[in-house]
Amino acid sequence: MCGIAGYCGHDAADEQPAVLSMLAALSRRGPDGEGVHAWEETVLGHRRLAIFDLTDAGKQPMLAPDGRTGVSFNGAIFNFPQLREELRDLGYRFTSRTDTEVLVHGYDAWGIERLVRRLHGMFAFALWDDREKALYLVRDRLGVKPLYYRVRENTLAFASTASALDRAGFAGGIDSQAVAEFLEFGFVTDERSIFAGVQKLPAGHIARWRAGELTIHRYWQPNTASSSGPSFEEAVDETERLLLRAVELRLEADVPVGALLSGGIDSSLVCWAIRRLGGDITAYTIATPGDAWDESSDAISTANELGIAHRVLAMDPQSAPSMADLVSAYGEPFACASALGMLAISRAVREHAKVLLTGDGGDDAFLGYPRDLHYFTAQRLARLLPSGSDRAWRAVRGVLPKGGAIRRGVHFLDYATGGFPAVVAVKDGMPFYMQHGILGERLRAIQLPHRLLVPSRQAALRVLDDNLQFEQKTRFVAEYLPKVDGATMYYGVEARSPMLDQQLWEYASSLPYGVRLHGMTLKAILREIAHRRIGPRVARGAKRGFGVPVQRWLTGRWRADFEAAFTGSVLEREGWIDADAVLRAMQGFGEGETAPEPLWYLYVLEHWMRSVMRAPARSSAPTAA
Repeated sequence: MCGIAGYCGHDAADEQPAVLSMLAALSRRGPDGEGVHAWEETVLGHRRLAIFDLTDAGKQPMLAPDGRTGVSFNGAIFNFPQLREELRDLGYRFTSRTDTEVLVHGYDAWGIERLVRRLHGMFAFALWDDREKALYLVRDRLGVKPLYYRVRENTLAFASTASALDRAGFAGGIDSQAVAEFLEFGFVTDERSIFAGVQKLPAGHIARWRAGELTIHRYWQPNTASSSGPSFEEAVDETERLLLRAVELRLEADVPVGALLSGGIDSSLVCWAIRRLGGDITAYTIATPGDAWDESSDAISTANELGIAHRVLAMDPQSAPSMADLVSAYGEPFACASALGMLAISRAVREHAKVLLTGDGGDDAFLGYPRDLHYFTAQRLARLLPSGSDRAWRAVRGVLPKGGAIRRGVHFLDYATGGFPAVVAVKDGMPFYMQHGILGERLRAIQLPHRLLVPSRQAALRVLDDNLQFEQKTRFVAEYLPKVDGATMYYGVEARSPMLDQQLWEYASSLPYGVRLHGMTLKAILREIAHRRIGPRVARGAKRGFGVPVQRWLTGRWRADFEAAFTGSVLEREGWIDADAVLRAMQGFGEGETAPEPLWYLYVLEHWMRSVMRAPARSSAPTAA
């Protein structure tokens, strides 16, 4: 796992300093070395985090023996030993024990399409073919590893982070639509970047740049739920087999390996599988002593039951990573609160383990979020309701109380009659800022496409389907995956999640909803494995993660800094918000109360904007989508 950067154009030699500038911005992603190689039309750069073959034989960019093909690679190919044997049988000679060399020879043997389809892993890489004068950019199936690029006139620049492109002068101004997205979600989706002109290569896609023309196509897409499939028992057995295989693949490394352990099912199962496979690892847990979200006691119990070494790392507001760390670790504004926990863990374990196995992805593939069961039930009800029920409900709803005890029931019927557009309508985000008069002139006229959807009976019939697709395109790939990648790479640690294994994911996502939610139970398949292999305490536990109570910290220990940040606010100065309205919105919350999440988003954005507004040109003019 590393940082990659590069430039393609006829003036490539002149842009080598810019590539070096991007590499400097990526230094924390690859603290073990730096490499650059230039051809007439392309410069590839690389920052190395050495995981396989720690010798100089693993340095990148890695070239073919004739020097006409070069690769700059970020990630891990877990099946590289098998691919290496196939290539050896074809007559290729290997000079390293790295997964990267498989890409070099595999491209020559199979071409880009057949090579990529054989890869089992997480990756983002750039491959230059000097014979064809073609650059290929490739991102893994689920989008675990990031890849940004900027096309400008007849040139293309790329990097592992948006901030690296910005540092080298390849980014434009701040994208207003992206700012609105951040205030809505707490992250910028994969549809755009915070910087104008910078784009993200979508997950499961290959881009080809040749003769000044960029073409992009999809090589993989996730399965959707089938209407029929295996029995629940069959699904449990196959999932366990695939999980053990996924964990086994991810234990391979030439450096120490550890694991993250929360109080929940997914990370507990990963630790169980490691133990079952004979792995000798230490598990790590973040603790927030005295807070209701603290889960360290559950994690300690799980570690004891599994018989694995375990360390609990305490974090309070004084020892938590700073806002400067949060801003620096992520190339775009990023307000996922648990990222602070990931940063704390990564900082603590970097001296002990260079690879960390995590439980990320189980909730997404196996339906572990409470909303999944809620929408599944609403979708089933929608198929039972007669035609015209949506109109009838809207007529009745208008005379019902707006809040109180029946609020959740009202929303449920909204979903069962209106579908995903009704789900969107009840979410916080931009409506909060409009209600409190917070938006400045640069944001008031912006509309987000999902907020314009109209509830309908047809939408109600697919409310779970639509929500899963929306979450996959937004929160999953733009929040859940970057949270782990950004935090671990900031401290030079490689994160690997068996639950994101492509074979396990393809199997799980194809299972009928009724199997994944067997007995109307969230994540029923993983719970059953946990019950069989660990015990009922873990199997019955509620969803847990690395929760960090930032909304309570805002009204407590961070309050003075919050108020200082919005006194002389950069966001206000640049026309994004009304800072007085922000401070008024905070006044209604006493010390230790939970502040609204949109105020946390603003706090993060203010700190991020201050960090990038050093250059006067950056703030000179608004940039629309």
